[in-house]
Amino acid sequence: MPAGAVHVCYLNTVSRFAISYDAYVGGLHAGSPLASLIARPVVRRLVRWDREAAHRPTVLVANSRNVADRVRRHYGRIAEVLHCPVDLDRFTPGEGRGEHFIVVSRLLPYKRIDLAIEAAQIAGVPLLVAGTGPAEPALRARARGTTTTMLGYVDDMRLNALLGDARAAILPGEEDFGLVPLEAAAAGRPTVAFRAGGALETVEEGETGVFFNAPSPESLAAVLRTFDGSRFSPHRLRAHAERFSPQGFVARLREIVEHARGSS
Repeated sequence: MPAGAVHVCYLNTVSRFAISYDAYVGGLHAGSPLASLIARPVVRRLVRWDREAAHRPTVLVANSRNVADRVRRHYGRIAEVLHCPVDLDRFTPGEGRGEHFIVVSRLLPYKRIDLAIEAAQIAGVPLLVAGTGPAEPALRARARGTTTTMLGYVDDMRLNALLGDARAAILPGEEDFGLVPLEAAAAGRPTVAFRAGGALETVEEGETGVFFNAPSPESLAAVLRTFDGSRFSPHRLRAHAERFSPQGFVARLREIVEHARGSS
C-alpha cells in the first residue's frame, strides 16, 4: 500500500481460528491426531499473522458491538461500529397467518439448526428450514419423522412469502451480527433468538422479538409453546428494519472514510 494511503477495513468477524484456537485445532484432532499435530504450529503462525495484519488498516469498522468487542480483546484496537444493512427491497410485510416457524440460514454446525429441529419437535410446532450447506445431509437425517421440513434452496420471492406467513423466525445459535432478525422484521415478522451475540443488537425484546436463555432445545421449546405472534405489529417491525437501510449504511461509511482521510 502506498505511504500515506488511508485503509478502512470493514470486519464481519474476527478470524475464527484466532478466537477459538483450541476448538479449531481440537476439531482437527477429532478427525486425526496427526492432522492436529501438523496443524497446530501452522494455525499458531496464522494467529500471529492475523493479529499483525489487524494493525495495518488506518481504521477498523466492525459490523456490530459484539464484533467490536472481539476486536478490542483479540487485536487490542478500538473499532468503529457500523451495523450491516438489510436489503429492504427483497421483503414486503406479511401478516403471519401461517402456523409455522422458520429458520433461514447457511447450514453449518455452529448455526445450531439441530437445536431448533429438536425444540420444534418437543413443542409440537411446524418448522421450516430454508438454506443449504455442508451440514444439510446430517440435518435432513435428524429432521426425518419430526415436525421440521427441510426446504433446501429457496428463492427470494418464496422466502418473502414464507417469512411473511411465519409465526416467527428462529435464530437458534450465537451470531456475529444477526441479519436474519432484520430480514424477518422487513417481512413484518418477529424473531425468537438465542440471548447472545449480535442478536442482542438486532432484536428489541418484546418489540421485534423474544429471547430464549439457554442453548438447549428445552429452553427454546418453552418459548415456542407459548409464543404469540399476533402481539407484534408488522408496521413496527418494518420500521425497525428500515433503521438498517443500505442508504444509511453508505452515508455512515462515507462519514467514517472522510474522517479517516482528514485525520491521516
